[in-house]
Formats: sequence, C-alpha cells, structure tokens
Amino acid sequence: MSAVRALLSLFLAGALAACGSDGATPPRANTPTACSLSDRKAWVLDQLQTYYLFPDLLAANVNPDNYASVQSYIDALVAPARAAGRDRGFTYITSIQEEQDLINSGSSAGFGFRLGYDTVNNRVFVLEAFENAPAFPQGFDRGTEILSVGDQTTASLLASGGSAAFSAALGPSEPDVTRSFTVRQPGGTQSSVTVTKAEYSLDPISDRYGAQVIDNNGTLVGYINLRTFIVESAGPQLRTAIDGFRQQGVTEVILDFRYNGGGLVSVAELLGDLLGADKATTDATPAQNRNVFSQTLFRQSLSNNNEIKYFQPAAGAIPATRIALIGTGATASASELVGNAFIPYLGNDTALVGSNTFGKPSGQIARDRPACDDRLRVLAFRTVNAAGGGDYYNGLAEVYPATCAARDDYLNQLGSVAEDSTATSLSFLRGGTCTAITASGTQGAASGRRVQVMKSDAPSAAQYQIPGLF
Repeated sequence: MSAVRALLSLFLAGALAACGSDGATPPRANTPTACSLSDRKAWVLDQLQTYYLFPDLLAANVNPDNYASVQSYIDALVAPARAAGRDRGFTYITSIQEEQDLINSGSSAGFGFRLGYDTVNNRVFVLEAFENAPAFPQGFDRGTEILSVGDQTTASLLASGGSAAFSAALGPSEPDVTRSFTVRQPGGTQSSVTVTKAEYSLDPISDRYGAQVIDNNGTLVGYINLRTFIVESAGPQLRTAIDGFRQQGVTEVILDFRYNGGGLVSVAELLGDLLGADKATTDATPAQNRNVFSQTLFRQSLSNNNEIKYFQPAAGAIPATRIALIGTGATASASELVGNAFIPYLGNDTALVGSNTFGKPSGQIARDRPACDDRLRVLAFRTVNAAGGGDYYNGLAEVYPATCAARDDYLNQLGSVAEDSTATSLSFLRGGTCTAITASGTQGAASGRRVQVMKSDAPSAAQYQIPGLF
C-alpha cells in the first residue's frame, strides 16, 4: 500500500478515510487536551484549513461562539463551497466507533429497508429490503407502500413536515425502537404489522436478485446490484459474482448502482479490475504502457499525495466490452467513479441508464480524535479518469457519451426484466435506441422521477453512506 492509500482507504458517500499515519503529509496530533465544544471547534477549524480541497471557499471570520454544535460550525465554515455546489453535506463530524462498526461488520440498527417518497401524492414506498433485517420477515419488500406509522397517516406526515416529519416518526436508529405500520402490497392487500428495530449486517449483494445472468436475446448479460461499497464483504461477493460471469463467457454487464451512495475505495478499484481483464498490467510494466483506472488529486499544497490507480490483474476477471450503469439521484461517489473510469475505454459502448446521478467527483479523508470519539470527514480530493475527465458536479449525465432515460420502477423487483431501468439497460446492450437523460442544472436532479429516496435529517453513520436506509 502506497503512502496515500495507507492514509486514504475508504470512500464514504464519496469519502476516503484515514487508516494510518504514514501518509506523505504527516497527520497532526490527534490527542486533545479537552473535549469541550470550543476545543472541538478549534480542532475542526485547524483540520479544514490544512486539508480542505477548496481553501478559497472556506468562510473567513466565522465566530465559533455563535454556533451551538460542531456540525453547525462546520456548516458555516464551508457555506461558500456549498453555495458554489462543491460541498453538499460532504464535510461533517461523526462517531469513530459507530463508523468503524459499520465498516468492519456492516452492522446497523434499524428496520432494514430503504424508503422513497412520492413528492406529488404524499406516498411512501419501500425501494429495497435487506433480507436479514427485522422488516423483511414482516412482509416489507420492494413496492410495499407504508400507509401509516402508528396513528399518523403517511399523507398527513408528509403534508405537515415533508420527508423530515416521516423520518422523525420512524424514531432513532437504535435497537428496540418499535413502530406499528399499516402497509399495502403491490397487489392491493392491506395489513397492520409491528416491527422492532435491531442490529443487522448489511449484505452488499442480495442472494435473491443481486447477481444473475440474463439471456438478452441470445447474448448472456451479467447483472449486479451492489447495494453499497462500504462493507468489506462486498469484495469477496463481487469476486464470486464476476467469476460466475466469466465461467459463462459474459462480457456485457449491467451495474445497478441506483441507490449506491459509495463505500470502500478498495472495493471500487477491485470492481474495476474485475471488469478490466483486458486492461490489466503488472507493477513491473512501465507507467506509459499501463491503463489508468483513476487519478486522485489533492489541493495544490498537498499535491505530493496525488496518486494514479492502474488496472491490475484480478482472479476471475472478465474483459467487459459493454457496460450499462443504472443510476438515480442517490447514485454517488464511488459508484460514479467506477462509471467514469470506463468512459475513455468504452466510449459509446457504455451508457448511464435511469436518471442523472448525484454528482460527486470528490471525496473526503477522515481526521480522528479518539479521546473525543470524533471523526471529521474533510472534503480533501477529487478524482478524474484516464482522460482527465471529472468535475461532474451536475451528475454523470453531462459526461457520459450515451444516456438512456428510464423509470425507477419500484413496483417491479430489482433485476427483473420487467423493471424499466433493467429492461432499458438490456435494450441498450442489444443496440437499441435511447431517449437521452436530461442533465438538469439542478444537482442531483431526479430527471423527472416522482419518487425520491428519503433521507434522515439526523443521519447515523450507516445513513450517511446508504441513501434511504431506515
């Protein structure tokens, strides 16, 4: 592991996290003398002044005494970058312990479903359910509509306070929180059910639909729905899935990242290697003869941390010849990085399908103060592909050579040939024509989607990384 990879190993909703102290720029001391609010704010300011990717977009003369929390102080400091569309909640304070639990074991507390809400008709639907979590055995799955939480109807909650009110009604992300629901299944069956939140492990690839081979009019297509890059078990599961594709001669692939907000950069790089068997070279190959997966670029004062990631040999890899990437406004960071990396090599043989993505070609490092259990996520670098292409702050639709608009068809299961985004991906891979995605000037725009992924107003570590999780 090189110096920068030792320092930066984690892509969290587009973030790289520190896992060591041997980077080219030595980390500052992380042992505080106190954990008072004023002490924590002073430490945050020092870290931002040292590492922030856009130093010219940090606010000057912000009085820390005017802010009641560390996060509100951070928000004030990065306000100019947010106004410029460069930092949309990417710099934040979180818990070291909570985040490490998530990374190491994929552990999260909750009901175990992703939610989307209909912004026109005030309705909430389950977009995806984790099989080993509390809600799935109680009948919650993709397409289940939640009609009420306790004695409050979904319509009244959304009408009174939008998604924030509905999110609050679900309670904190803690074990033993119990809620009663009235739900309606896609076929119209209505029932009442009570579910209690519990700890569960986030499975990155569903055993039901997450990896499969689809016969696309005589051509075998590999379909992968990767829920998150954040869990370390994603790597072995990807290896198994793609080796299965290799054994069946698959070279055309659908990457379903529609709700994937990012994760471990090592997993993103592994996925690139597993799809780039024809691009891989060894470390002994001269740099000018190697194929670049991505380039990591820091601010000018930290440019000695810049690094190039090359495609490397991986057991079970395939030479992907065509790739359809399914995206939505919840697709961010490492998901976008993988798609962007293949554009210089595949050109019109790769397409963005669905709607425009979130638009996050940049990432964070983690700065830790263990005595305070503080982990500061600092926006510190950006990534570009082999051709220098990046800066897609308005989403990938503005840089993809081909795009195909499709609905996130939440009444059909993910990976089903009847589901609109999957069907459109198969059509593209067959050489069919597409209606282009409109790259809206509004960042992360849903491109006409009525149902949007719901977010928590007080996100846990897992909710920062996994859009719509509750």
